[in-house]
Amino acid sequence: MGDQDRRVDDPILDVILDVVVGILESDGYEAVQLREVARRSRTSLATIYKRFPTRDALILAALESWMDENRYAGLATQTHDPQESVYDGLMRVFRTIFEPWERHPDMLRAYFRARSAPGGQRLVNRGLDAVIPATMAVLRDAEAGLVEDLPPIVSNLAYGLVARFAAGEISITDILPTLQRALFRLTVSAASG
Repeated sequence: MGDQDRRVDDPILDVILDVVVGILESDGYEAVQLREVARRSRTSLATIYKRFPTRDALILAALESWMDENRYAGLATQTHDPQESVYDGLMRVFRTIFEPWERHPDMLRAYFRARSAPGGQRLVNRGLDAVIPATMAVLRDAEAGLVEDLPPIVSNLAYGLVARFAAGEISITDILPTLQRALFRLTVSAASG
């Protein structure tokens, strides 16, 4: 049974996950302690452990829930206008992905940390499942070389920028402009042959 199925059958889950998101945003990853989650959600530790075997599993579920509501919901409804340039289409997709992080930088820090925790690959895969269709719709009519080269370049650049942000080396607001410049240069280069 997936997390979304469990949410329909288990209304207390919404409360628990909302509490975890609140702690992540206000106090950070380390502050998520099961006793505190139980206290704030007015439930027992047994109730939490029944649903989540570990703290990492609880944090992953909270991040997935937040990302579904804040990041990926906008991607599912996007359509690519054939008159839209590859650059403009990709920037539309990347703005949808990164603007929620800009408004909630502590959630990006938590995401970056959780993705390397046990089960964290699930976060990455879920993101790819949402992002790839929107990106490929933009690249549908693009030159084959760009379609082949762009995904690994941009994903590695994005990962590096997020890592630098999580390490405190750059501001959250540096990520999207850097991606924007890179996408511009890559798409202009591909268009000029």
